Amino acid sequence: MDLSNLQPAEGSVHREKRIGRGQGSGRGGTSTRGHKGAKSRSGYSKKIGFEGGQMPLQRRVPKYGFKNINRVEYKGINLDVIQALVEKFNLDTIDKNVLVEHGLVSKKDKVKILGRGAINAKVTLKADKFSASAKSAIEAQGGEAIVE
Repeated sequence: MDLSNLQPAEGSVHREKRIGRGQGSGRGGTSTRGHKGAKSRSGYSKKIGFEGGQMPLQRRVPKYGFKNINRVEYKGINLDVIQALVEKFNLDTIDKNVLVEHGLVSKKDKVKILGRGAINAKVTLKADKFSASAKSAIEAQGGEAIVE
């Protein structure tokens, strides 16, 4: 080690290069913005999807279809999942809070009970919607399907 290779400890010196502070700083003049053009001006912000004047991809690609803004999305829970819950936790009433508690749906989800699988227990189910097959299967076992 000698005077030619002395340097501060790692992490002890951390200074950002200051831009636009004169020619002596090495970053004066155009202040790293180059010459002329929109990007060199103050207040510049590029629009999302801007491609330098070329027709943007968003407008080049053909549009098709229809997106219904009033569509209501439901989280589907099948009868076999309900049966597994009933067997595992010995439940007689299942509502949205129980499903949230066991991690099957989130608080904001709307729940629809679907008819896959079979249910062998008399259970009261409360949900936002039921399929016809699920409702008949629940009522065939003496249970209730309540729309809340």
